[in-house]
Amino acid sequence: MPGRGTRSACAFCIHNAGRSQMGAAFLTHLAADHVEVCSAGSAPADTVNPAVVEAMKEVGIDISTQKPKVLTPEAVQSSDVVITMGCGDTCPVFPGKRYLDWQLDDPAGQGVDAVRPIRDQIEQRVRGLLAELGIPATV
Repeated sequence: MPGRGTRSACAFCIHNAGRSQMGAAFLTHLAADHVEVCSAGSAPADTVNPAVVEAMKEVGIDISTQKPKVLTPEAVQSSDVVITMGCGDTCPVFPGKRYLDWQLDDPAGQGVDAVRPIRDQIEQRVRGLLAELGIPATV
């Protein structure tokens, strides 16, 4: 995969209000312009989880203007890497895509203290993915 130019990745979870928002934010922040990033959910919430916004702000990433989006087959088809974070069978599967299923606790209804370890796990996994793709993390 390295050397093929810009990659694309999409992070999905049910409500697109927590895990997938953090995953997309870390991908955007750490990969700069080397990865086109999207996130979506199979049943999007109305807003991003405030505890998630706060936890991300603590590491210098502002996602306060992000809005949950609905998962579309086109989003999956246009991605090289599809990261699922709890959307189960509702995420469409297309041949030729690389799927990663990251089993992470759901931050829904949790305070910032419970969200921090989830945030940190997502950051570690994003850094690992970037290393596998041969994309240096910017920070």
